[in-house]
Formats: sequence, C-alpha cells, structure tokens
Amino acid sequence: MTKKKNNSLRVEIPSLIEKMKFSSRPPSKNYKGVMGFVFVLGVDDRAQIQSLIREHAPDWQLKSLEEHVSREVIHFSGVKGPVWIFCRKKWQGPVSHGGRLEESAYSWHRDQLGGLLGFCRAYHVIVLQIQLISTDEYQEKGVLVGLDMSAYSYKNLVDGKAYDGPELYFAKALSASVVKEASAIAKSINLARHLVNSPPNELNPKTMTEFMSRLLKGTTGIQMEIWDEKRLQKEGMGLHLGVGQGSSTPPSLIHIRYRPTNSKRSKALKPVALVGKGVTFDTGGLDIKPSSSMRLMKKDMGGVATLSGVALWLSLAKPDVPVDVYLGLAENCVDGNSMRPSDILVARNGMSVEIHNTDAEGRLVLADVLDVAVTQKKTDEPAMVIDVATLTGAIKSTLGTDIPGLFSNDDALAESLNKAGASVGEPNWRIPLYSKYMRSMDSAFADMTNCSDGFGGAITAALFLEKFVRSKPWAHLDIYAWNDRAHGPLTFAGGNGQTVQTLVEFLSNRALKA
Repeated sequence: MTKKKNNSLRVEIPSLIEKMKFSSRPPSKNYKGVMGFVFVLGVDDRAQIQSLIREHAPDWQLKSLEEHVSREVIHFSGVKGPVWIFCRKKWQGPVSHGGRLEESAYSWHRDQLGGLLGFCRAYHVIVLQIQLISTDEYQEKGVLVGLDMSAYSYKNLVDGKAYDGPELYFAKALSASVVKEASAIAKSINLARHLVNSPPNELNPKTMTEFMSRLLKGTTGIQMEIWDEKRLQKEGMGLHLGVGQGSSTPPSLIHIRYRPTNSKRSKALKPVALVGKGVTFDTGGLDIKPSSSMRLMKKDMGGVATLSGVALWLSLAKPDVPVDVYLGLAENCVDGNSMRPSDILVARNGMSVEIHNTDAEGRLVLADVLDVAVTQKKTDEPAMVIDVATLTGAIKSTLGTDIPGLFSNDDALAESLNKAGASVGEPNWRIPLYSKYMRSMDSAFADMTNCSDGFGGAITAALFLEKFVRSKPWAHLDIYAWNDRAHGPLTFAGGNGQTVQTLVEFLSNRALKA
C-alpha cells in the first residue's frame, strides 16, 4: 500500500472554539459514553463549592471532599459522571520580583482547563458541560484558549483525522467579543506550534513562503512582499545570503505589511516592526553540531513561527496599530558551498563580519533583516523594532526553557514587553546589554566577528544584533520555542508558540493607546 503523502504545510489550523455549543441544558440526544461536569468559579466562594459537592458527590465522599474546599482543583467521580471544580485562590505571598513571575488569572485558567481534555479521554467522556460561575471576561478568555490549545494534535491534523475529544457545552453564553478574541489567539498559537512541529524535509524557505502566501492571500489590510535570492543580492544582504549559500533551497525574506483600514487613530502611529529568525534547519554548517544538539533543530525557525502566528492574529483581530512583520528564512547546511570559518561577509549596512563559527548563523540572518526593517522611510519608518529568535543555548542555561531572555536598548519598551509577558503567563526576563563584552568579538580582519568563545554568549549575541538597529528603540527576545514534556494545554512535546501571546498583548495595549 502506498503511504499517503504528508501535507503538513497544506492544512488550515482548525478551531475547537468554533465548535463549542452554548445551552443551559445538557444535550437531550442519546449518546454512548460518559457526561462530565466542569465548574469554573471566578471568585473564591467556598459556600458555592460545598453546594456543588453536595449536589454531585455520592454520600460516602461528602465528608472528605468538603474538607478540601480550599483546594484550587477538586476532582471526583460524581453520581452523574466525573466532576471537576476549578477555583483560583488568591496568593497570600510572599511575592517576589513584583509579581512578574506569578501566574495571572488568564494563564491559570488557560493552563488548568487546557489539561482537562486529556482526563476526559481517560474517563471516556463524550459530552462535557462547562459552567462558568462569577467569571470575568479575562478568565473566560483563558478557559477558551486553553481548551483550544489542548485540542491541537499534529498527527491528527496531518492525517486528516477529526477532533477526538468530547463535545463541549457551556451553560453560560459568552460574549461574542470574548469568543472572537480567544479564537484568534488560539489559532495563532497553534499555527506557530504547527510550523515548528513540521519536519524540515517539508518546511524550508520555499515552502514556508508558499504557505504564508496562501494563508494571508486576500486578507484586508495586509500586503505581502517576497524577496528572493536575487533581491537579497541586489540589497547587499551578504550575511543572510552567506547562511543559506550551502543549501539547495535559497534564502528569502517575507515582508508582511499590516495597516488598519478605516482607523483614524492608527494613522497617527508609526508602525511596530517585528523581525523573526527562520533557519528552517540548522546543522551548524561546517562547524557541525553533534547529533544530540542537532536533533531538534527544525525548531530553529521558532522566531518566524511566532511571528507567523502574530501575522495570522493581525489578519483575524485587526487591531488599530500598524505592524510590519519580517520573516528571514534560510537553511544552514553542510556543503561544498557552505560558508567557512574565517570567511568575511559584508552586511547590508556595510559592516564586514568575519565568520568565527558557522553555527552562530541566526544572528547573521537577523542582522540583515533588522537593517531592512529600520531603514524604511516616511510613513513606514518604524517607531520600534522587536526581534524574536531561538538564538542561543546560553540563555536556556541561564533562564531555563520557560523564560525568554529580553534584551533592549530602551527601558520603556522593555518594561512594556515584560508586563505583557507577565499578564499572559509568558514571563520574560531582562538581561543587561553590557557593551564591554563587545570587545570579545574584535577582529583583525573585519569590523567584528560573528561570535566569541567566552562567557556571556546570549549577551554577546544581543550586542551583535544591536549593531544593526541604527539606534532605533529595539528589543530582542531569545526564546526556546519548544516544550520538552506535556503539561497544561501543551498535550505533547513539541512547538509551544512561545511569545505569541506576549506580542498579542503588547500590540493590543498599543492599539488601545492609539
């Protein structure tokens, strides 16, 4: 039997939210399976929790369950089916770092409800009735996003299988705006996850360009321009070209220009420029990685995946803020044409760079694309530029996998991104741009090398990038883009859509200030 060709880049990311139903009563039709009951309390109402326990628990469980009303999650096998009660308790402290690393109400509900569908499969739950009690819209948005994230399955999607979870019924009709916002966010996160999960024999600069063209074709307010290899050569983007010169798939740049339509407020705003690193696979080049380090290098386009998700969100949510998204794409291969250590490449801004290590390639792509972003003219001149990249292992050694490193030459921009991340449960942490470390990249033959052998690798990488932003307000997010184990709404190891929600929150707040 011929195996069906995998079409992972030819699918639309489905939305579980769009399949949810709202009814004050459980479905009356006959069904083979179990009904589950979920109660989400927006305030800590212990009397309400006790009432729900008495209504659903068998007599022999009542005493032990009522002793646990202070817990945030209560689960038991009720007389009509499994029951889950969620109630976030107010943290009493101590609280460190100004609360920037604590869970927000949004992220708590997202993560708790996101883990629910796995339990439903274990209990063979066919229908799940969810009742939201005294919740606000922020909590409700978290519930919806978490459920939608947990419904995503890479295998099901590429194999064309239907959603295999329970039917969801909400006893409370949610506002249309909350449902729309949650659906746009969840779709964007899942798109970013899906792109990272896609195998490198299918996702490369060419297929990624084709995919984004299809995804955003005909979208109001969005224009797309693609720079192929010839255009990169014409623009003098020697760093970007150098990374991709060993691949049979040439490098490219996608520029997605979003401008709100019929918005008087946004016309007074300069655009936000977002730049993503998209190395679709990174062997390390001639300074080849060991196999253990190369295994997950399909995720080295995590920055582009994140910003592709943000671009989708722009097309769906249409915020009142102009945005330019730049996706720098290349593949770092081992080949006779690959760049070599000691090669000298000339950047678009005229700086010469001696290649010290071919595995420090992402910053080369970003450098040239950053220069494109910051040199736009007139109404397209950006107010600020933010880049997102899976740039260094050093940042993971420092902050772990959950917390991106944040570097910035502008305190206000850094503070806004830090607050945005904290509010959606994607904390980032600011690392100093200590300029004296730049001397470790001195070269006797060029303006600088592309990396150093010393300590502080994440800082020196950021300092390298800073040379290409021409003093514009700039921030750099060094991300991991991957979860190593299933947890919460991330039901399997793989792409996690890191910083999509942070940037959505940041851009939403900027739109409100317009």
